Amino acid sequence: MVYWGFSENVPGGTITSVAKGRLSDNETTIENTTVIYRANPAANSNAHYGGRILFDATGNLLVSTGERANTSTRPLAQSVTTALGKIIRITTTGTPATGNPVFSGTGALPELYSMGHRNPQGLALHPITGDVWQSEHGPRGGDEINRVQAGANYGWPTITYGIEYGGQPIGSAIQQQSGMEQPVYYWDPVISPSGITFYRGNRIPEWQNNLFIGALSGQHIARLVIVNNLVTGEERLLAGENQRFRDIIQGNDNALYAITDAGRLYRIDRQ
Repeated sequence: MVYWGFSENVPGGTITSVAKGRLSDNETTIENTTVIYRANPAANSNAHYGGRILFDATGNLLVSTGERANTSTRPLAQSVTTALGKIIRITTTGTPATGNPVFSGTGALPELYSMGHRNPQGLALHPITGDVWQSEHGPRGGDEINRVQAGANYGWPTITYGIEYGGQPIGSAIQQQSGMEQPVYYWDPVISPSGITFYRGNRIPEWQNNLFIGALSGQHIARLVIVNNLVTGEERLLAGENQRFRDIIQGNDNALYAITDAGRLYRIDRQ
């Protein structure tokens, strides 16, 4: 079975949706495609879909959703009655997963796992702790790496380390507020972090449990050294390639593979 997130045209605009289907035996088609989840409401926007999918340790799906970029939809990241600007946790049939946190507020959606996200584009499980880590696009400044905890609020748009693209402050221009989580790490200027993965291999021992991040506007692969949930070092790889790195994964050969918006596939390994 293959699971994917995509932009779906629906009445009222577009929506971040999740579908699944069976890869045919000859690996040429997807059979019996079914949409299992839609992150309502729809928006007249072509941005901030989020859309990353990750299987958790229980076999359920974690799905990131963006707040769809509009000033009218942006506040919905703080609404427990919508699926925008959230990480949701669902079964492989699209129903709310057992054990999800309970958010306070009338009409809170049972599929919510965390809230207050802007445009989360990367999800990964830490190899040792099993914690969920996430990358998130900030506005002008304030790209984030978060350690996602069930039931937590990550603040957007109430708190942010960024400003509007035109230079204006966002909201009250604050970076901290009680009840809202701080990022583990943030960038200013931004790198536009997309797909992420932890290195679990042994071919390059000094990389074990490091977090690797594809950077779009930054046009490199960021390597973060994490100790006790704190980032203690950053290295930038392939910075001279002038490529927007969209996603990165580890192969069965213990090398890292990164894909770019231009359709290039890079293999990153010990020389």
